[in-house]
Amino acid sequence: MNILGISCYYHDAAAALLMDGELVAAAEEERFTRKKHDFDFPARAIQFCLKQGGLCAQDLDYAVFYEKPFEKFERILMTTLQTYPKSWKVFRESMITWLMDKLWIRQAIQHELGIEKDKILFIQHHLSHAASAFLASPFEEAAILTVDGVGEWATATYGVGKGLDVSIYKEIRFPHSLGLLYSAFTAFLGFQVNEGEYKVMGMAPYGEPKYVDKVWKLVQVFDDGSFGLDMDYFCFHHSTSRTFNRKFEALFGDPRSPETKFFTAATDYPSYFGDKPGNYQALCKENQHYADLAASIQKVTEEVLIKMARAARQATGLDALCIAGGVGLNSVANTRILQETGFDRLYIQPAAGDGGGALGAALYVYHTMLGKPRKLVMKHAYWGQAYGDDEVEAFLERENISYEHVSDPGDVLNRTVDALTESKVIGWFQGRFEWGPRALGNRSILANPARADMKDIVNTKIKFREPYRPFAPSVLVEKAEEYFELSDPAKHDPARFMLLVSPVREDKRDVIPAVTHVDGTGRLQTVFEETNPLYYKLIQRLGEATGVPVILNTSFNLRGEPIVSTPEDAYLTFSRSEMDMLVMGQYLVYK
Repeated sequence: MNILGISCYYHDAAAALLMDGELVAAAEEERFTRKKHDFDFPARAIQFCLKQGGLCAQDLDYAVFYEKPFEKFERILMTTLQTYPKSWKVFRESMITWLMDKLWIRQAIQHELGIEKDKILFIQHHLSHAASAFLASPFEEAAILTVDGVGEWATATYGVGKGLDVSIYKEIRFPHSLGLLYSAFTAFLGFQVNEGEYKVMGMAPYGEPKYVDKVWKLVQVFDDGSFGLDMDYFCFHHSTSRTFNRKFEALFGDPRSPETKFFTAATDYPSYFGDKPGNYQALCKENQHYADLAASIQKVTEEVLIKMARAARQATGLDALCIAGGVGLNSVANTRILQETGFDRLYIQPAAGDGGGALGAALYVYHTMLGKPRKLVMKHAYWGQAYGDDEVEAFLERENISYEHVSDPGDVLNRTVDALTESKVIGWFQGRFEWGPRALGNRSILANPARADMKDIVNTKIKFREPYRPFAPSVLVEKAEEYFELSDPAKHDPARFMLLVSPVREDKRDVIPAVTHVDGTGRLQTVFEETNPLYYKLIQRLGEATGVPVILNTSFNLRGEPIVSTPEDAYLTFSRSEMDMLVMGQYLVYK
């Protein structure tokens, strides 16, 4: 039984392939097209999945789309008519894009794959999310919470997974959306919606939640976990270009210009920003206001999610929870949910956003609709394309790039550790690329976390990004509790995928300063030998050399670009930055 899951036409287009219930491949389209958050039909991701499975399209039993386009079109049509004439631009653009493209997804799949109509199925958006979490989890029974911007009508749901079944019991409907509330603040703070939400989360620890009372004017949450927005402050439901309106601005002040450099007294002024402006102190004060707003919306989002999770716990009586949807990538909120809602176990699939809907749609058909037994427990994210040493060498030779081939894999590790202890910054390219937005040790930029200035070095030389953004610590799972306040770390699957934030132990903050955020936390990744033996051994050897079994890990990309996929992507990124060494398989490239 071969089932292909597909998501596209909103953001993070992706494909995932199940063969007899086993996940064979999963990838987002952006990794192939190099367009960040590419939402077009995932032709190249599909091609990769089929190739990885040794299939042609005609071998598929089903192709499953992650939502129901006609229900989504109904929502857009109804809401634009209800807010007309304010929504006339939305109506016009929706009619153009939907009537010419998005409504005809069945025909697009047929055209691309050449398969029969009766092999093409459609699953509701939030049901795909729910299935992507529960049916990939280790749980036989669990509560499920899905929270994002919007699917067809639903913006959040809660339900239960039991055995093969995934059921949704309650939903919150558009325009009341926690994801769109957070996105409104993302836009207000000068970041791109559906791209900059994690920047708001990173900015929040530099502020104080001084404006929580004002944020609560926008949203009301009830005892059963439901919530509603005061739509007088928003215009995302009738505007093509704005998410918040003048009433919102009257409450919170002028929005931050996207071109403005962000810095506060706590972040200091990084050298790659250029010379300090003459009005530095005034700009620090202005930016502190925005940091306080980021802290406030983060705090309110956490409180709403906690109330939703507590309600699900009370309603179901279950002690395990699965979370999916884009809001599930809010790792700070995830930690509080685990600590404060009564759930003992938490599972979040690494591609929790729309890309993961492709996997969920396929899993739902195989297990819930067809009744086939569960096989998948997703313990790692390495489901993308691999490039072997032959392909790496062919690329290097073709481009006449000087390299060193190291025949002993152990020597590759030793050379890399030596470079790290010398405070070099390493591009690390190994195995299959990761599924989801996190680099988890196969497409990573690595550095020594023990140097206090390494965060600024990596930002200055490589990432060219905002100075408040934290870097992640990858840590051997058995050593995690020594460095982080996370008991029994092997039990917490979200930490495998950098989806939990944990306080760094006070006596370790000076030991790993480059990965300790301003609030004393780290978004850790626990590394297991059985799921990534090479990365595990690298950290292990770094620990033997330095006494610290932790490595600084950030995604292998430059600002505004997708994470690298191919040897060519890796080398181009390496050459356009000031990384010191590139390790691709057993090939080393130096500056």
